[in-house]
Amino acid sequence: MMRTLLLVASGLVVMTLGFWAYRENYHTQEVLKDARRLSRDITVLREAIAVQRAEWAYLNRPDRLTELVAANFDRLGLMAMVPEQFADIRNLPEPLPPEPLIDGAVDVMALDPSFDPELLP
Repeated sequence: MMRTLLLVASGLVVMTLGFWAYRENYHTQEVLKDARRLSRDITVLREAIAVQRAEWAYLNRPDRLTELVAANFDRLGLMAMVPEQFADIRNLPEPLPPEPLIDGAVDVMALDPSFDPELLP
């Protein structure tokens, strides 16, 4: 009796493991199919980006933009950019020093001796 029960339990375990392996196999094939589809989608999108970059470079050619500026000058009033329109780095003012951080009480009397707190509203 015990031997029969052990054989039946072993058979059920083997059938359960076989069913699990069968499901895992199909799940793995589905995941691999999705990965291949995503890889194809990525390739298509990269090609589309490359085409759009080429179109952008083509549309932003200096000679084409110069022609558009000339053709639409009366409507837009655009002028061609020349190097003289830009400032020289040596002519720019020095940046201001950073503001000091105030992390405590400030003695106003020490900053301005003529300050009279009685005059405050």
